[in-house]
Amino acid sequence: MHKWLSVVGIGEDGLSGLSAIASGGALPIARSLVERAEVIVGGKRHLAMLPPDDPREKLIWTSPISDSIEEILRRRGQSVCVLASGDPMCFGIGVTLTRKIPISEMTIIPAPSSFSLACARLGWSLTEVETLSLNGRPPALIQAAIYPKARLLILSEGKETPALVAEILTKRGFSGSKITVLEHMGGSQERIIEGTAVSWTTTELADLNTIAVECIADAGVVPLPRLAGLPDDAYHHDGQLTKREVRAITLSALAPTPGQLLWDVGAGCGSIGIEWMRSHPRCRAIAIEQNSTRLQYIADNAAALGTPYLQIVAGKAPAALKDLPQPDAIFVGGGATTEGLFEVCWEALPPGGRFVANAVTVESEQKLLQWHNQVGGELIRVGVQRAAPIGGFLGWKPMVPVTQWVVVK
Repeated sequence: MHKWLSVVGIGEDGLSGLSAIASGGALPIARSLVERAEVIVGGKRHLAMLPPDDPREKLIWTSPISDSIEEILRRRGQSVCVLASGDPMCFGIGVTLTRKIPISEMTIIPAPSSFSLACARLGWSLTEVETLSLNGRPPALIQAAIYPKARLLILSEGKETPALVAEILTKRGFSGSKITVLEHMGGSQERIIEGTAVSWTTTELADLNTIAVECIADAGVVPLPRLAGLPDDAYHHDGQLTKREVRAITLSALAPTPGQLLWDVGAGCGSIGIEWMRSHPRCRAIAIEQNSTRLQYIADNAAALGTPYLQIVAGKAPAALKDLPQPDAIFVGGGATTEGLFEVCWEALPPGGRFVANAVTVESEQKLLQWHNQVGGELIRVGVQRAAPIGGFLGWKPMVPVTQWVVVK
């Protein structure tokens, strides 16, 4: 099918920014796409840029946005133009549309993104900053991006977002972090407001704004790494926690790569799924847990450690695993002796999928040995000792040994 759908990025200067005459005297492609369209799609702000007497059909985005996408699809074959802010492929509507419509049917013309414009104002390298959007997303997402000397660029949900960001930074021990809010970049009302997290009080802001943060740690603050093996005290738990050393070994065996999905079966406080997701923003995980108290621990830990999109499934495996999306890796940290659990997990894994199980009891070890004999893999014994006071001296206190089975299907 021909390219019937166009997505045109517009800057703060509106449609007039598309009007400059290109070389050869022809109108730029973006302006031409807008002028030739039979149907125009956009928010109220975008559609207000058109002349009042424009006779063409217009579609305003609705909630849920999926309804508007269906309206666009119903006009497949007509000339449809979507007006978007900045770069449609940078946390924009273009990304949503490409999930439903082949790129072969679309023409996408980006304008400079808010991130590009902010870097130009601040003198930052776009390749050296953390970029994220809090527009329609939980503010807890920024937790994973906070570390000393980090530079963050954040798309706001609204005028309240900078205050939320300042509060999160302050509570994390980054109260001296510099915050810059940039409004109406590229337009006649452009404004830049500066402050620090601990003293941020500005509330009179534009609804559309971009936040730039230079993360500065308070004295004595110990940053949390993105590598596996966060300190045990980073988690709220009731004792059901894969300890730091074993957790690091376990995540190494699970080998997360961007975009992959983990099943964390019998998740406890959620540490394995959380650190899987912290390894890369595109990593996904499902935590399966039956204990109601631990389910709350998982939710609290996921928010505090920057993985609010960790999916939590309440229920007992293997029944709770039914109808879950196919995983790329599975971790079983407890309940290995549950009838049928390993069979269901093994069946769910695709070829090349990874299965890691830890055992601390003789009965669980027997299950691991049984499956090792059936399908192969690797058996590892992990013994860790930590120094602890013995009277006025230090001695070695052994942790419970862990047997680990690792296999690639």
